[in-house]
Amino acid sequence: MFPGIDGFHWTATHVVFLSLFFAIVVTILTTIVSAVWRTTRDFRTSRAIELCWKSDFAELPESDRRCRHELAGRVISRTCDNAFDCRHCEKYSQFAVLPATGLATDLGLNYPDDRLYHRGHTWVKAAEDGTFTIGLDELADHLIGNPDSIKMPAIGAELEINQTAWRMTKNENEIQVRAPLEGTVVSVGGPNEGWFLKIQPRLDPRDPTTLRHLLRGPEVHGWLSRELERLQLQLRAPNTPAALADGGVLMPGLMDAVPGADWNTVLADTFLEA
Repeated sequence: MFPGIDGFHWTATHVVFLSLFFAIVVTILTTIVSAVWRTTRDFRTSRAIELCWKSDFAELPESDRRCRHELAGRVISRTCDNAFDCRHCEKYSQFAVLPATGLATDLGLNYPDDRLYHRGHTWVKAAEDGTFTIGLDELADHLIGNPDSIKMPAIGAELEINQTAWRMTKNENEIQVRAPLEGTVVSVGGPNEGWFLKIQPRLDPRDPTTLRHLLRGPEVHGWLSRELERLQLQLRAPNTPAALADGGVLMPGLMDAVPGADWNTVLADTFLEA
């Protein structure tokens, strides 16, 4: 059926066959080249990171995808469908004006009001020079204690929201901490400094939508209450009631204190890993 093959003749049937065959080949090659080009383009931009995060978000349990307004008691029940990016939520303003009815009780952890909080358990604090300091929140710090190793990004690196900002290891467990916002790394720290990154934000911090995706006020308390309930269930001994190691208050250094726990699951749920 192809030229050069014994028995081939330039007939109308062969011409039609060859035309269709090469049209299909060209279509397949064009599709492959286009897909490779789009993939390469996406990996050179924030698009690939956004797609990966949305995929990871979709795989989170529904209990971990609750809307911030439900956490604050503004609505009875609502699942987030914006991958925690309230900046692009059409209903944010509608719910944000409702009164928060969540009950605030002492949870035994320090979450200062001068910081905003990402659900991957980092805090964000504005500095006078326009940069933002980022650190692990107290729940994450109580879980990990002193990490065995830390791998920080290079100064000048560009971070995208929800990508891995830095990595740590603890008792042979790898921990990937998500970036709470996008920007350029201008300084790196660690546990001894009480913070891990300082970044120059890419978006204007004076714009009220820039930090709108981060939790604050009663939303923090509602979220933290649920996180502590999850930990009590995950860290309990088999066939025993849910309880933390000291009877209800989160104790420091839990990864060392409870080495037999399923830390793969605990860390994945804590740091939003699929």
